[in-house]
Amino acid sequence: MKALTEAEVKVRIAKRVAEMLPDGGFVNLGVGIPTLAVDYLPDGKILHIQTENGMLGVGPKPATEAETVPNLINASRTPITEMPGCCYFDSATSFAMIRSGRVDATVIGAIQVSEQGDLANWALPGKGVLGPGGAMDLVVGVKEVIVATSHVAKNGKHKLISVCTVPLTGIKVVNTLVTEFAVFKFKNGKMVLVEHTADITLAEVAAMTSARYEVDPQLQVREV
Repeated sequence: MKALTEAEVKVRIAKRVAEMLPDGGFVNLGVGIPTLAVDYLPDGKILHIQTENGMLGVGPKPATEAETVPNLINASRTPITEMPGCCYFDSATSFAMIRSGRVDATVIGAIQVSEQGDLANWALPGKGVLGPGGAMDLVVGVKEVIVATSHVAKNGKHKLISVCTVPLTGIKVVNTLVTEFAVFKFKNGKMVLVEHTADITLAEVAAMTSARYEVDPQLQVREV
């Protein structure tokens, strides 16, 4: 298995997520790796990207410093650009969109994901906590929840585990899980491996995954 840099991990995940997002859909990109997906959309794919701090029609990051507008940022507080027809609104309207089921998909990060599709992504014991932000609204209000996360934590601990041990964001809410090495789907209460990259073996996926999962009979091996 090839050792990847942190930057390589993020780009791999963001590219794979960008490919699977629904063309023409209304999509929310959460803090961290998810916000990078907009920079890797395949040619011709058009999304209506919403950021919970109050904008619909988010474009990619500015190409140059001269194009950067200090007040034009996403939920990760990083600079973005405007797509034609973009609009702005207050937080109440933003969360009304999310809670009413009008958003097709959200891409969100994770601290832990359980084999049942439970998600924990807002608090770690012993760490300062500002609050869950919009995560709890997103995982229950949006039609499809896509988790984008590194396969293991920086300290080597498994993130894909049998039962979450930190505070939950939502119970059985994850539909798709994307890491730098694998894609899992949650179907009928089961976690299913549907794809892994060509630079890793099934045995290596199993070694870094504590959660129980099945292997899809139509398992795909993805070149990277």
